[in-house]
Amino acid sequence: MQTKLDHLKHQPLGDALERLLHSEDARGPSIGETTQAVGEKGFGLILMVLSLPSALPVPAPGYSTPFGIVIGLIALQMILGRQTLWIPARLQRIRIKPSLAKSMLGTATRALKKIERWIRPRQRWIRSRPGQAGLASVILIMACLMMLPIPLTNSFPAVVIFLIGLGLSEEDGLLAVGAFGIGLLAVALYAGVIYILIQQGPDALDAIKDWVKARLGMS
Repeated sequence: MQTKLDHLKHQPLGDALERLLHSEDARGPSIGETTQAVGEKGFGLILMVLSLPSALPVPAPGYSTPFGIVIGLIALQMILGRQTLWIPARLQRIRIKPSLAKSMLGTATRALKKIERWIRPRQRWIRSRPGQAGLASVILIMACLMMLPIPLTNSFPAVVIFLIGLGLSEEDGLLAVGAFGIGLLAVALYAGVIYILIQQGPDALDAIKDWVKARLGMS
């Protein structure tokens, strides 16, 4: 398993993601197949894959909650210092539709091409036990935010998780710290949304949805 992971790590990230999202099954790759493909210490790669459906600029309904649960479980295992991933069998059977896998790969490839020139190994403390535990705490918070039933707002924490996964995969601590800063903005955003809901009630959801659409140019 470790040899297979080393092979994935030494490929360009776009190629590694393509390998992970490839499946001979017509129903698309399952979470179990993906985690088995990365083997040991593949936290960064699997986090990138699982965060992509919610980070996509197009809706991917039905994935935020189960993938958020899996990401949360991975974060807890990182905090505990586990070297291998454990995911319940029921969650392992969840599959990514081939059309979504293709969209995920295209989005990730475009994003990586834009930022790959600035990514390099540095600040490798993130690979240490304390470093991984600290990042995992942020990932756990972002996973919880991903699962909140607030329309059009799960992309922000998913992007944070994707960037942290990218930082872990490339051993780029500076990128991971930058993602941590974005995570703080996500927490502030959600705190504001929750405050509005408490003050104005459920009817405020439509106003929040329209505001987010306007900021994203979707109105």
